[in-house]
Amino acid sequence: MNRSTTEMAYKKTQASISPQRQKINLLFNNVMDFSKKLVRHPSACIGAIVISLFMAVAIFAPWIAPHSAVEGDLMNRFVPPFWVDGGSAKFILGTDSMGMDLLSRIIWGARVSMTVGIIAISSAMIIGTTLGLIAGYFRGWFDTILCRISELMSAFPFLIFAIAMMAFLGPGFWNLILALVFISWIEFFRVVRGEIMNEKTKEYVEAAVAIGRSHFKVMVSEVLPNIIHSILVLATLRLGFLIIMEASLSFLGLGIQPPTAAWGSMISAGRDYMLNAWWITTLPGIALIILILSINLLGEGLRDILDPRLKSK
Repeated sequence: MNRSTTEMAYKKTQASISPQRQKINLLFNNVMDFSKKLVRHPSACIGAIVISLFMAVAIFAPWIAPHSAVEGDLMNRFVPPFWVDGGSAKFILGTDSMGMDLLSRIIWGARVSMTVGIIAISSAMIIGTTLGLIAGYFRGWFDTILCRISELMSAFPFLIFAIAMMAFLGPGFWNLILALVFISWIEFFRVVRGEIMNEKTKEYVEAAVAIGRSHFKVMVSEVLPNIIHSILVLATLRLGFLIIMEASLSFLGLGIQPPTAAWGSMISAGRDYMLNAWWITTLPGIALIILILSINLLGEGLRDILDPRLKSK
């Protein structure tokens, strides 16, 4: 009896573990399949590698920055990069008008840009996707109100609206994120709403409803996995745009405030010294261009990899 009871308990345990293992194996296979496709897509692979490097720099900024990013020495003002006459190996990329090390500020600026961009795009994606699912699935008055709101907000240029928001809220890290999220959710809402309106008419959704599955499970378990590729591609592409918006607002003095290192404010601070200290503006601008280009390359690659309509091509 004891042995029989033990065997039955073991079988029950195996039966309960098996579905979990199947899900883990399926997830692992999907990740491996995606990785192989990413490697076979050169531009997306390059973009992913460069973004990973920027993220590593942002995460380990306190340990890899050679100097303080907010403290300078006026005795070392306008030191050029080490490859220019008068440069110093102590300040590899030179110093700015306050004697602060430019390399350290670029490293810390990467952390600011990546943090603002990731938090803003993640929040906008969650809000827009949730509202788009509800509005597209149930339609009715809720859908009508959100559509009118999105149309009204889209009538204003993004940057102008963001400037107005920052003028109202005041400069600061969280105010900047709030302003970016307040506008960015609209695109996710429109994409998800259109996708779910299309998917709702398909047989698998009708079958799920017919067998008695709740509306929540239909939206989350049936429809969302089939439109997630569109959301991920949009999020990747809009990440670069939001980083540009953060830099633009900081450039105008409405975003991250000095002495905190932000690429936009660094570019702005070097405008008056372009003729004799070009590196103050140029080098942060190059870092910004490289990051945005890499994000766009990855986004385009993800579209080619994840879009089922392109898999047969």
